[in-house]
Amino acid sequence: MPRFLPRRSSTAARPGTPVPAAIEGAGSAGAGTAAGAGNPPWPGHSKGSRAYGKILAGLAFAGVATFAQLYSTQAVLPILAADLQITAAEAALTISLATVGLAVTVLPWSFLADRIGRVRAMAWGISAATVLGLLVPLASSFPMLLGLRMLEGMALGGIPAIAIAYLNEEVNKAHAALAAGSYVAGTTLGGLAGRLVAGPVGELWGWRAAALAVSVLATVAAVLFLVLVPKARGFTAAAASGFRGAVRTLAGHGRNPRLLALYVQAFLLMGGFVAVYNYLGFRLSGEPFSLPATAISLIFLAYLSGTVSARWSAGLTLRFGRRNVLLAGTALMVCGLALTLTQLLPLILLGLLVFTGGFFAAHSIGAGWTGVIATTGRAQAASLYNLAYYLGSSIIGWAGGLVFQSFGWTALALTVIGLAGTTAVITAVVHSSPVNPAAVHPAGGAPPATVSG
Repeated sequence: MPRFLPRRSSTAARPGTPVPAAIEGAGSAGAGTAAGAGNPPWPGHSKGSRAYGKILAGLAFAGVATFAQLYSTQAVLPILAADLQITAAEAALTISLATVGLAVTVLPWSFLADRIGRVRAMAWGISAATVLGLLVPLASSFPMLLGLRMLEGMALGGIPAIAIAYLNEEVNKAHAALAAGSYVAGTTLGGLAGRLVAGPVGELWGWRAAALAVSVLATVAAVLFLVLVPKARGFTAAAASGFRGAVRTLAGHGRNPRLLALYVQAFLLMGGFVAVYNYLGFRLSGEPFSLPATAISLIFLAYLSGTVSARWSAGLTLRFGRRNVLLAGTALMVCGLALTLTQLLPLILLGLLVFTGGFFAAHSIGAGWTGVIATTGRAQAASLYNLAYYLGSSIIGWAGGLVFQSFGWTALALTVIGLAGTTAVITAVVHSSPVNPAAVHPAGGAPPATVSG
């Protein structure tokens, strides 16, 4: 007798076809709604909707948990150095190794998130980082402290590598850039909160108490992220392309001179930026300023100028183009650093405000530009930018201490000015073709990548 086979549904997945994720992450179960055969694409949550607000709030708390922990020791580096009897450059390794850990994992996290879902990957990373952060104050030796900090950074790599891709999938394209700008500002505030908590606590009870206080803050923020982040509706699991496919994608980005210029910019500017903040505290704690740790922690309020400039610069690109705004931000960095060469505290603080605002203006433009230049593999293009960004933080942020210890603040400031000048020349040459300001933010264009707190 003939066998009657069940009729195959027209919507059944074919071999090699990306399958929408049915479940994505903690608290995010939901059928994927990416465009399928005969189905309209998921338009994304609109500004003003409840889900839109929950996405922004959830990612803001993720930014607090990430960047408060990543730079948790920066405000107490002089205290840590004195307690452990180590040099300024050695103390800065607690920052550098954390950012190295983050840098080497942003690409693996981005590929993992393509397979298991953005929310699930972020939940794994933020949970692991929170546990490791709570262990940091218990480190019995300096090598153990460095090891925990590096593992913490590796876990934290899951947030900046994924958050912007998640936003781009879940928010309506008309509001994606605004949503990303809000997230960027939130990450800045997160890093600021961690430093402002660590400074006073460290002065009263030592760097271990400061690290614990920041970890508790990050734990609360991580729980709020897991509770608030809504169900994913725009995610579609990517078919595994294998190692060769990944290499082809990354190699394609590496052959693009405009992307390479942005990666060099990220490496040099972020490295110089972290070096300034790592060692300015040592300068202000010594003669002739002799400021206490609580007062030194207040210098991180200069980050608020970056919160403003990151959003303001996006609007300026509509009039002047990305290249010109990026160059202007770099010029502001140089002017601000020049003011720190004086011995007058008010001028030093003013210079720090200008320097910080210029950095975040330049960085937010460069980060967002990667998604416009890269026509394929945008998540990996953004991850390469993050890789360069945090490698600069690790390498130059540490090496700046060698310059500071040997030759003083003036030499360090002039070195960072040289890095900014090099960046400006590369930007001016590689991006020399005229840019139509009206085309800077095409409809549905990729939003800016993450700004570090």
